[in-house]
Formats: sequence, C-alpha cells, structure tokens
Amino acid sequence: MPLTRDLVRLIRQKPLDDADYRAAALYFLDAVANAVAGRRSPPGKILGRWAAGAGHDAGREALLLGGLIHTLETDDLHRASVVHPGCVVVPAVIAVGRKRKTGGRVLLAAMLQGFEACCRVGMAVGPGHYKIWHNTATCGPFGSAAAATAILGLDEDATVHALGNAGTQAAGLWQFLETGAMSKHLHAGRAAEAGVVAAELAALGFTGAPEILEGEKGLFAGACPDPDPEAILRDPDHRWQLHETSIKPWPSCRHTHPVIDAALEAHALLAGRGIEDVCVSTYQAAVDVCNRPAPDSEYEAKFSLHHCVAAALSDGEIGFESFDADARKRQTSLREKICIEVGEPFARNYPDTWGARLEIQTSQGEQIIVDRLNCKGDPEMALTADEMKAKAQRLLAFGGMDNEEAERLIETIVKMADDGPLPSEVGNIGKRTAEI
Repeated sequence: MPLTRDLVRLIRQKPLDDADYRAAALYFLDAVANAVAGRRSPPGKILGRWAAGAGHDAGREALLLGGLIHTLETDDLHRASVVHPGCVVVPAVIAVGRKRKTGGRVLLAAMLQGFEACCRVGMAVGPGHYKIWHNTATCGPFGSAAAATAILGLDEDATVHALGNAGTQAAGLWQFLETGAMSKHLHAGRAAEAGVVAAELAALGFTGAPEILEGEKGLFAGACPDPDPEAILRDPDHRWQLHETSIKPWPSCRHTHPVIDAALEAHALLAGRGIEDVCVSTYQAAVDVCNRPAPDSEYEAKFSLHHCVAAALSDGEIGFESFDADARKRQTSLREKICIEVGEPFARNYPDTWGARLEIQTSQGEQIIVDRLNCKGDPEMALTADEMKAKAQRLLAFGGMDNEEAERLIETIVKMADDGPLPSEVGNIGKRTAEI
C-alpha cells in the first residue's frame, strides 16, 4: 500500500480532545500574529504589492500568508522534521476555510492533520536532504494539502491524489543563504499554495502519484540520500505532532535559539565582567546554516550564531532591533571573540533535541559555562498560554494593530477551540498588506 494512503489513514484515525483544540488555537494565533507582523518587513511589503495585482484565489492567498508568516523568523518549528509547519498549514486553513465559512473546530482539526502530515514526511526525508533542500519547502506541501483536503471533505482516494500532486511540487534550495536573498519566504508561500492547489484539483478528479514518496522516481529517490521511510508511520499513537512543535521566543533562525537562551543566562552571570573569548559547542546543522562570523545584513545576522551570542551576552535581551545595522556594528568586536564548533552531546542528540554549550573566559580569568539541551519555547520548556498571547500581542503591535484590536483578535482566535468562527480580521491580512 502506498505510504501516502497509510499516512492518510493514520492521521484520520487519531483521536482529538479539548486540549488538542486549545493547543491548535494558540498555534493558529502565533501564525496569524506572525503574518500581521510580517507585513511591516521589506519582503512582506513586496509580497503585498505583488498580491494586490495577482488576484485573490485561495492558492494565491495561501502563498501571500505563508510568505508573511515566515518573513520575520518568529514562526514555529518542529525539531525532529526541521519543518516550520505553521507557515504552510495555517495559510491553507485560512484560505480554504474562509471560502467555505467553516467552524473553528473543523479548521483546527484540519490544522492538526496538516501539521501531522508535513512533520511526519519531514522526519522521513533524512538529515542528508536538509543539507541541500529546505524541509519547509519540500515537506510543507504535504501539510497544506492534508489540511485543505480535510476542510474540503475529500475522501481517502482524493486525498491520496492531492498528496501525490503536492509532493511532485516539492522544491526549495538553500542556495539563497549565500547572498541573503528573500527566497526563504517564497519557499513557505509556495509550499502553502502547492497544497491548496493540489487539494482543489483533487476535488475535481485531478489525479496524483500515490507512491510520490517511496516510488522509484519519487521524493526519497530524487532528493533524499538517507531517507527513513518508516518514520512516516512510526509511533502512530503518539500525541499530535503539533504538541512537539517549538514556539520561537526570539526573531532569528531556530538554530540560534539554544545559544541565545544560554547567552541570556550567561549575561546575568557575567554581572559586568569583561569577556576574553567565547567557545560555542553545538550540532552540525546549526554550524552548517548559521556559521556567519561577520553578517552584513539584518537577515544574515538572524542566521549568525556569532551575532546572536554577542547580542544576548551584551544586551541581555533579543528583539527585532537586535539585528539592525547599528546592532551589527556595535557587536563587531565581541563577535570576533567567538568560536563555533560541533560538539557532544549536541551532535548525537540532534534532531531530537537542539542544544548548545557556551564556555566563556572572562577578562578576570574566570570561566562561565552554560548548557542547553533544550531551550525556551521547546515542548520541554513550553511557553504558557499567557506567554503565547503576550508574544502575539507584541507581533500584532509591530504589525500596526492597536491594543484593543489586537486583544479582540487574540480572544476571538482562542475561542475557535470552542468552535467559534474564523475571525473576519484574518481575511483582511492580505488586503491590508497591500496598503502598507
């Protein structure tokens, strides 16, 4: 039996309870808040201008929302799959659900199914895939398709076709990192759009390859040197993968978060002492993606272990302003004192846990060591519901919402867990982007 059919059956047989709906509503809130905030970014403004003249079908709406959610590097991340599920699944839920005026619990159930699909595919593609391919872009279409088919009420056969056509659109290369190009936001948008289009076509009888994953010319054969196909169906009774997804407290690449968390603790321990040098020990993927000693743009700084450590050690906090030109200039001398290496136990624990160690030699001859096997925002150190609402409030304010409007949107989204409707404000995100 094709893996996609087995995956559909696994997902559709998983039970749902009130706690699942409440968690999904908070993750939905995080994605929407990121979309609103993303409208203020340079890529977001470009996406808005493009969307204003590109029509408003569900696929294009999903593309816009996916790009917006991913643009500030504050959206969620599933560690074991290295997929950002929210930026591909939530746009599909909004775009398709808004057209059908579907109730909140149906949308959140579809969201849970979408997270499950893209995360399970992401866990199966293997670590070698991630060296060249951006997992959110290649595995994300399976999630957006699964979510869209659930809202459309497609049967098993049609859903398998949708996943086949979602998978054949899998694409997204890391080459953009060499110049700091804006492609990463397009990756998220296209992954969201691909799944929506695949689902809408499947509803009309458009067929797709059922063995798109394991076939001789499928995704594993074409783009995965070390796939783990069994991961697709492993631990079917495990809780929904949404619960295993990390929420970002800081606006930078998720690979930088363990070192940020450690450096923020070290900042307090330093208590004004000078820094002679800093050694960072972490896992290979973090080094591969974020070994950037001298970032020369805001985006590169968000992908720089050196800069993130320097900013956290120096300022004791990380915010949107931590990566601008002034901040990059101010942290130059401290960045030069930081070395990065792959070390244990972080290398062998990845991707199950994403950790790091900071070893700091002070100017007074003391040594400060801070470890992080996990970090704030991970399931093991999860943000509370109040902390997630507070994060959303900050993002919505950054995106131009006043406090009253933001509070109303937050509470309306939270009430989706009780089958409240999709907030009307969500449908205006794209339109308002074009006006900024």
